[in-house]
Amino acid sequence: MPEGGFSPIDARGTPRIDGRAKVTGGARYPSDMPVVNPAWAFLVTSAVSRGRIARMDLSEARAVPGVFGIMTHEDTAGQVADAGFFGGGGYGGTTIRPLEGPEVRHDGEIVAVALADSYETAREAGRRVRVEYEAEEPSSTFGSPGVTEKAAKEHSESHKDPEVGDADGAFAAAPVKVEARYGTPTQHHNAIELFTTTASWADGKLTVHEPSQFVHGLRNGLAKQFGMDPNDVRVVSEYIGGAFGGKGALTHRTALVALAAKRLGRPVKLVPTRDQCFTIGTYRAETRQEVKLAAGRDGKLQAFIHEGWEVTSRADPYKVAGTQTTSKVYACPNVRTKVTLVHADRNTPGFMRSPPEVPYMFGLESAMDELAHALKMDPVELRRVNDTDREPIKGLPYTSRSLMRCYDAAAQAFGWAGRNPEPRSTRRGEWLVGWGCATAIYPTFLGPATARVTLTPQGHARVQTAGHDIGTGLYTVLAIMASERLGLPVEKVAVEMGDTELPPAPVAGGSNNTASLSNAVVQACEQIRARVAEAAARADDGPLKGRDPSSLRFVDGALRAPDGAGEPIDGAMGRAANGAIEAYVEWAPEGTPPGGVRKLHQGMAVLGGGLEGEKSVSAAFGAEFVEVRVHERTREVRVPRIVGAFAAGRVVNPRAARSQLMGGMIWGIGSALHEATEIDERSARYVNDNLAEYLIPVNADIGDVEVIMLPEEGDGSNPLGIKGLGELGNVGTNAAVANAVFHATGVRVRDLPIRLESLL
Repeated sequence: MPEGGFSPIDARGTPRIDGRAKVTGGARYPSDMPVVNPAWAFLVTSAVSRGRIARMDLSEARAVPGVFGIMTHEDTAGQVADAGFFGGGGYGGTTIRPLEGPEVRHDGEIVAVALADSYETAREAGRRVRVEYEAEEPSSTFGSPGVTEKAAKEHSESHKDPEVGDADGAFAAAPVKVEARYGTPTQHHNAIELFTTTASWADGKLTVHEPSQFVHGLRNGLAKQFGMDPNDVRVVSEYIGGAFGGKGALTHRTALVALAAKRLGRPVKLVPTRDQCFTIGTYRAETRQEVKLAAGRDGKLQAFIHEGWEVTSRADPYKVAGTQTTSKVYACPNVRTKVTLVHADRNTPGFMRSPPEVPYMFGLESAMDELAHALKMDPVELRRVNDTDREPIKGLPYTSRSLMRCYDAAAQAFGWAGRNPEPRSTRRGEWLVGWGCATAIYPTFLGPATARVTLTPQGHARVQTAGHDIGTGLYTVLAIMASERLGLPVEKVAVEMGDTELPPAPVAGGSNNTASLSNAVVQACEQIRARVAEAAARADDGPLKGRDPSSLRFVDGALRAPDGAGEPIDGAMGRAANGAIEAYVEWAPEGTPPGGVRKLHQGMAVLGGGLEGEKSVSAAFGAEFVEVRVHERTREVRVPRIVGAFAAGRVVNPRAARSQLMGGMIWGIGSALHEATEIDERSARYVNDNLAEYLIPVNADIGDVEVIMLPEEGDGSNPLGIKGLGELGNVGTNAAVANAVFHATGVRVRDLPIRLESLL
């Protein structure tokens, strides 16, 4: 048992109720949905990153047999309105309107859509569209001529740069200090399922099948683009083949496919190419950071300064703003932060798994390791002396914080006590061995949620909500919550999700869905229980006559009292209704902005809590330990093992939770060593826009991965004490790998990914 009396959670749990359908092909993803006599769309995207379309020759494309037409700005401009910007509370991933004019704002912008009777014909026609451009010199990234900079707080009044005390003065006066610049690259989601869309019209109503993390947001945004009543738009996304944030907002393609379907009077399907997905969707923004840490000889932080610069598009003020997290991780009396947006000729970035924390915690946790080295102090002990139960900016308490318990558990499992602190001190033949560690943190967000639960006298339940299972196991989690409260086996609970005809749910992002929707489902189950219990206690002829209704619970298919007396579910329900009982709940967590449920119905993404609470702050924590081996001559880097310990409130399904955390840690290794979108800075174009050259880890890159889940009781972040963990596992991993590489080689790499050339 680790120090502190924490026994790890048993990772055995409930198998996914949707697992069989997924592995046997029974699960239908949006592009699989059959429609009658569809036409096919193929996108034509820009070959330049900045400029204008001088002329288009469509004659050759239109001559391809089976072509229905080619949509361009010449016949489409003005027909799709602005849907707002998701990052600012709107619906769209960008404010750039599709096919609105001849201007080209970024590489791969949609400039035409070919429509035909088959995919192959549409593709052939699309490739025969001739476009002449008046190209201009683009600005691609940091330092490129023509980029413009603007502080994030100048873009948005809601953005705050956390600050307390006199950080600059304290830094200047401190006895031990480190100052360094760090960089993280552009990264793309590359889910196996592409950004597909199928649209059809009937009697003036539009139906869209599209992989989405927020169907109600997509519906309302699409309705705004067409000036329609949102009730006349239906969006269906029952299964999603990977999302990671890239399917959270409305993109250009949806309105264009819907418009094409309306023009043709028949359904239209779009399946874009892999390279097009790099530019028609969002991605992780590129960052540059400056971190300054100052401490006393005892290791206690005296100053923390974190400044970040992020690349975004010309059009939109998307910000990562990870200093909102890094400023609140450790105790420090003097903090200053600032985020600056760098506008370039690129498509607008967006949310990608742990959007702020993955890049910004890399800067902080790398700097913490540098400070530990400067102090000649164990990196774990440095974090221990700076642990805190209150965030340092406003002094608000954490609802719970088990960071050091995670460090103790992971360190013991890893064998950290045997580490020689000197760089280049450990070898295995020709391999230099290094050990590193880092903190994982992810805020506990919550959003308004609605759910409908139905219980039949035969002991079957149905849970309905428009939430999404993006691979995290939400179908199973909601079935578990309902089965617990209704006293039924999980297999007797059916869960329906991913359809705007169901009660609205928050966006499947920010790791909020398990907590948000579980609370709504439990409240609906409680309404059913209370109704049945009240009737059973009032009955003159029943075994529960006169009992306190609040003490009665559904257990093993019956309504029971604490002493074991009970009545089968059909009999107990018969006293309250003539058939099935249905309950609908609208749940708004404490601290939700006013009108949160109303905004949810309008498709607005309303999340609260996390590290921005008014009375307290809440986050899940973890500690990750990595061993790397670096070949002395070739500088090849290998990761033979990684250990992570995590505390995230109540873990509903340990089996799925372990899988999520393991996947996050593996992604974190990829973030450290492999993953980067390469950019031709002369043309502002992505050059490795495929799965052959966009590097991600394969089986040979991953050694032993150990996940330790620690129970965390009494958390007050929400009634059920659930903290999201889907994004927690890949936070800090990149820094742990970089710190281990330094320990192995003595070379400090501050720009990701760490490649051979970084160590030569």
